[in-house]
Amino acid sequence: MDKEKLSKILQIGEKKKELLDIETKMGQPDFWQKAEANQIATRYSQIKKIIDQFESGNEDDLKLLEQEALFTGSHDHENAILSISAGTGGNDACDCAGILEKMYLRFFEMTNLKTINLDRQPNEEGGIKNATYEISGENAYGKLKSENGTHRIVRKSPYNSQGLRQTSFVLVEVFPEITKTTVKINDKDLRIDTYRSAGAGGQSVNTTDSAVRITHIPTGLVVTCQNERSQLKNKETALKILKSRLQLLEEQKQKSATAEFKTGKLATWGNQIRSYVFDPYQMVKDHRTNYETAKINEVLNGNLWPFVESYLKSQKNLQSK
Repeated sequence: MDKEKLSKILQIGEKKKELLDIETKMGQPDFWQKAEANQIATRYSQIKKIIDQFESGNEDDLKLLEQEALFTGSHDHENAILSISAGTGGNDACDCAGILEKMYLRFFEMTNLKTINLDRQPNEEGGIKNATYEISGENAYGKLKSENGTHRIVRKSPYNSQGLRQTSFVLVEVFPEITKTTVKINDKDLRIDTYRSAGAGGQSVNTTDSAVRITHIPTGLVVTCQNERSQLKNKETALKILKSRLQLLEEQKQKSATAEFKTGKLATWGNQIRSYVFDPYQMVKDHRTNYETAKINEVLNGNLWPFVESYLKSQKNLQSK
């Protein structure tokens, strides 16, 4: 890729302006007292690194930037919220949701992404009913947006006494945690419920009702958080996530509901973005890009990058011919 084209894809001019804007903010006396200070400082380091690599002209740096060119979406650099929910399939679906949860946690480790578990509801018979994580790190949302959608798992069910094959569905929702939002929330539009935080196996984290569930009545959006012992902190986190989701709804209206942000699809047959087949053969296939591999164990051990890269390239028409 020639340097001029790379400059346009990476939006080097825009990034230089953003860098100056951040430098101005960081020069303010009260900057480090602001809640978003660390996230802004991280963004500054990321942008400066890209600009320095681009201007160095070194061949190795430019090759690295060609991969960086995959992450030029409007929110690719933001933190991400990833939610996993068991769909149709009962205990088997919950078990499969647990398998995908482990896969993502390993992927986060392999790609140097940090995680905070915001909410987790285990299933008594194994696996999880749902789990929500906050993911931070370089291009966190950009690396995870490919996972948004329904995942289909076909295997011989350990819950079937006859060992028959069963198809289960797991819904994975991914959206960016937007730093700058114009959303204003009226208190009258919120229903806030508190309950006792639960740990693994249903054990209480503490004896107070610190977990928070916020329902935005006009849209029906529900956000839960129970990672902190403080009800106030859990409420603040839940509100931050709710604002991000409402901001996305506004952007969807302006951009005709772009596919990148569509969430909440029913986790059933016909909506799947990816299939994981254990039996009668082994294969993982992405139905959007047709990328597939028979190395299912490698994928479940966190080797998701080939699927992520294939998706990002397809979105930017950079697939090799």
